[in-house]
Amino acid sequence: MSGQFGFMRSLGATDEAVAVLNDQPYIFTILMVVIVCIALQITLHWYIHYATMKPEQRKAKEDAKKAKQEKKNKASGKPAAQRTGNAALDAFERVTR
Repeated sequence: MSGQFGFMRSLGATDEAVAVLNDQPYIFTILMVVIVCIALQITLHWYIHYATMKPEQRKAKEDAKKAKQEKKNKASGKPAAQRTGNAALDAFERVTR
């Protein structure tokens, strides 16, 4: 079965589903429009959330990220140039000192 939506068969659609899409292509169009609208709505919600954050909240998030990274870096007790990047090896070296 070929037609405008014949490619859907390679994606796992049955012959009946492909026949329905070929007969009524507006169903596929509606599906694509709905998916795009949902994606736009999610993006809008995220932007509103980000834009309405107070500056203190943004700074707190950035500070928390920096503190977490510094804590991770300081855990080995070595300067950055001497760290192996392997947490297990660094822990072994701390124990054997």
